[in-house]
Amino acid sequence: MNVAIEKATPAPEPADTRAGRPSAWKLLTRNGVTSVGLALLAIIVVIVLLAPVLPLANPDAADAVHRLQPPFSSGHIFGTDQVGRDILSRLIWGTGVSLAVGVVAAAAAAAIGSAIGLCAAFYGRYVDMVLMRGVDMLMAFPYLLLALAIVAALGPGLLNAMFAIIVVNIPFFARAVRGATLSVVRADFIAAARLSGLSDLRIIASELFPNILPTIVITASTTVGWMILETAGLSFLGLGAQPPQADLGGMLGDGRNLIEVAPHVATIPGIVILLVAIGINLVGDGLRDVLDPKLKSGGLARAHAKTAVAPPDQRLGRLSSAPLDPHSLLSVRGLETHFTIGREIHRAVGGVSFAVKPGEAIGLVGESGSGKTVTALSILGLVATPPGKIVGGAILYRGDDIADTSLAHLQEIRGNRIAYVFQDPLTTLNPLITVGEQVAETIRRHRGLKRAEAWREAVRLLEAVHIPDAAARARSYPHELSGGQRQRVGIAMAVANGPELIVADEPTTALDVTTQAQVLKLLNELRHERGAALVFISHDVGVIAELCDVVHVMYGGRIVESGPVGVVFNSPQHPYTQRLLACVPELGRPERLIQPIPGIPPAANALPPGCAFAPRCQLAEARCRSGAIELSRIGPDHWARCVRAAAGNA
Repeated sequence: MNVAIEKATPAPEPADTRAGRPSAWKLLTRNGVTSVGLALLAIIVVIVLLAPVLPLANPDAADAVHRLQPPFSSGHIFGTDQVGRDILSRLIWGTGVSLAVGVVAAAAAAAIGSAIGLCAAFYGRYVDMVLMRGVDMLMAFPYLLLALAIVAALGPGLLNAMFAIIVVNIPFFARAVRGATLSVVRADFIAAARLSGLSDLRIIASELFPNILPTIVITASTTVGWMILETAGLSFLGLGAQPPQADLGGMLGDGRNLIEVAPHVATIPGIVILLVAIGINLVGDGLRDVLDPKLKSGGLARAHAKTAVAPPDQRLGRLSSAPLDPHSLLSVRGLETHFTIGREIHRAVGGVSFAVKPGEAIGLVGESGSGKTVTALSILGLVATPPGKIVGGAILYRGDDIADTSLAHLQEIRGNRIAYVFQDPLTTLNPLITVGEQVAETIRRHRGLKRAEAWREAVRLLEAVHIPDAAARARSYPHELSGGQRQRVGIAMAVANGPELIVADEPTTALDVTTQAQVLKLLNELRHERGAALVFISHDVGVIAELCDVVHVMYGGRIVESGPVGVVFNSPQHPYTQRLLACVPELGRPERLIQPIPGIPPAANALPPGCAFAPRCQLAEARCRSGAIELSRIGPDHWARCVRAAAGNA
């Protein structure tokens, strides 16, 4: 029988675990590459801003006597150009002009193009057709030729060149923003905004625009550098800044005929153009981290393939020397998984221990936020890093600690020896690949079958999970199936390679009652037919009672009661388990009142001392709110983390 097999010593409290989320500056500088770009840009901008007070020569003053002086000449660090003007002075003033033109042009093109893209995607139909056909007409012309045509029509000059650059870049913003908006405009929160009575302008400004802003910023940051290059190109051709005004493109154009006799005249402004473009592009990625609401929490868009794990001496030092159960297929010992967000530490799992024997079904039950899913994801190293990290305990599969195993070894276990059924198959199945191909891919990866053989096996598995007309459905995409059918596909993928253990993370939550019963029956049949063990996660004690042999009740990231399902649910000893059962309606007893648990579960970064349930417990005493409360044996194979239960069974 499963019991808590050891006691884990709690991690020491850090000095400051709630000092706030990362500041905008920290988000911007967290990426080393962004920091390089930021430093590069800062140096350039500071020098440009200090141009009026620096001891520089007049950038327009010619001196024919000292023309084409080499770098490091007396009074001219970068030398002089073909008419004797100081290159350093013209470089600093010209960089300021080029930056101003690039930023203004990018801002104008972004504003106009984004407005077009937002309106086209939001209103659709005729508005979309008219606006985007106009954009298509502009994109039909090579943008550089179009810019040349506009400047030729308006006449040479820096302002005319800037206007031409704005016009030719509007389509790029319109297309990018329209594409990003289309993925958001049909979301449920937009429908909710309409339902609340918000006007179209309000929805665009307050609902759509904040979600699209990161796309606009990234596009603008890359376009600024490109616009500087375009301005330089027009000036290089004599259509931008006119003499004697200095800008980087004009300086580059002036030196193009002097490459052989005075290469520094063209090389130095060319290097500056390159540095400015690189700096702007590098900073753009950091700006996304600051502006994207999904990244402000400190998480990154691309998680590692395996959860980060603390070194063995730190992670295993908290375990006791409790003996292992030799019959266990999986033993989780003192598991601690934390999320570090800024300087906050969220203790999602705080010392969880349980064991699973071959063919056994155990249940993890508790309210949302109790640590069930993080515990399950930790088993296969699927907790997102950053910000997640396994900081304590061990995960023993057939005696081997897979918490600290190599990624290659873990990938051989995932989907093969240990399978995972996710909660929402609509988000876990690839929308661009047919369901049959996704099942077959799992088979080919671990069993090495040829494509045709894997496809036949995939169809057979879909039939085994009771999908009607499996051969035809195998060629369907996930969106073409119902929720119950998608969940059956997920189960087929899980059992495809004959796993020894299946982890099912609330697989029936999003399904109707009838489909729930069908999926539960299917899981139970497959488990008994294939002899696989099962770790089933749910917040529904009724489902756990029907499916599982052993139950572990979780609260605040820890197991608070553990034992056989019949024992725990018929004679609950922890007040939390008692209150959970009191929330379950009973058929045939209409007079029985449902008694909700008062209050809400504690935040993972602000767990109270002592028993985490004490603030919501009507039976709490002073001793419940201080010191560590261990999981104590209160009967054969029955354990509870409660001072009252332990005292009553002492």
